Amino acid sequence: MYKINELPTPCFVIDEGKLEENLKILHQVEERTGAKILLAQKCFSCFSEYPLIGKYISGTTASGLYEARLGKEEMGLENHVYSPAYRPQDMEELAQICDHIIFNSEKQLRTYLPVLKASGTAKAGLRINPECSTQEGHAIYDPCAPGSRMGIRACDFTDELADLVDGLHFHTLCEQNSDDLETTLRAVEEKFGKWLFKMNWLNMGGGHHITREDYDIERLISCINHMKETYGLQIYLEPGEAVALNAGYNVTEVLDIVENNGKILILDTSAACHMPDVLEMPYRPPLKGSGLPGEKPYTYRLSCNTCLAGDVIGEYSFDSQIRIGDRLYFEDMAIYSMVKTNTFNGIPLPSIAVMDKAGNCRMIKEFGYEDFKNRLS
Repeated sequence: MYKINELPTPCFVIDEGKLEENLKILHQVEERTGAKILLAQKCFSCFSEYPLIGKYISGTTASGLYEARLGKEEMGLENHVYSPAYRPQDMEELAQICDHIIFNSEKQLRTYLPVLKASGTAKAGLRINPECSTQEGHAIYDPCAPGSRMGIRACDFTDELADLVDGLHFHTLCEQNSDDLETTLRAVEEKFGKWLFKMNWLNMGGGHHITREDYDIERLISCINHMKETYGLQIYLEPGEAVALNAGYNVTEVLDIVENNGKILILDTSAACHMPDVLEMPYRPPLKGSGLPGEKPYTYRLSCNTCLAGDVIGEYSFDSQIRIGDRLYFEDMAIYSMVKTNTFNGIPLPSIAVMDKAGNCRMIKEFGYEDFKNRLS
């Protein structure tokens, strides 16, 4: 057992107390609406926590075969999958282990529908594109943008297609509140409403920030109940971030401090290797005890120990001077962090620990040279 300040660095730490708080909120939504909530494993797939997660929500959703296998093996509840396209060699196994297989195009649906029918288990769904953009600032995550490859537009949908599937799926949100879901649902009803009466279920995808402090849960419940009661549908939600929001840390140590128009901290964690969304979105991750540049007396640029000149996390200020050997604690690091790590430059992967409600940490995974080497040949 460790305390968080005793862990070897770099290290991701899952906060089980906060994780359970999130799960209780999601469970209340299920209880009040009859909707089924699935963990989007693309965001958080630390399967050591699946027994806990499975106590509160209904299952998992996957982006391909490997995630689908993980959900089946480690949670064993409802197991759904969506991919823009499936590989022929994966479909037979997917049809055996998944409850819903959601297709992106008519061609994919017609190609693999015989496999699903032969399985007798998996139900076919289609992803729709309501062509209703609600994104602000994250265009890379907007599947309703012109030219999007995600989902079938209403102008390409037919009665014949509707007769081939059990349900419909849309996913248009990213870190958004339920007012944007309400806007999207108006577009879904306007463009696909006549086909919804033929369906058994509607999957509203992910991007719902349900466990965020300012999230309007009552509006979400109203949206779910409206669709359920109007069309006689089983409703599914597939949040990833909401499951593990604010439920993790990345613990790092200051290796060196250099000067160039200000002080630059070189850490043993990397944006490029361990927090790639910092560079991809981009965004400035929260850091415990810090402020904006100039807000507190001592401002530093935080950087990393790779050869990438742009491997910079951002500028932060502190109440006191930072010294070599100090530890820093990045927050909200359970989501889209561990699932995206890489070993560029041969940088070691962070260990993974779990912190219980009493603040005691246990190590659940450590990585070494063999993990780096075995990803190559």
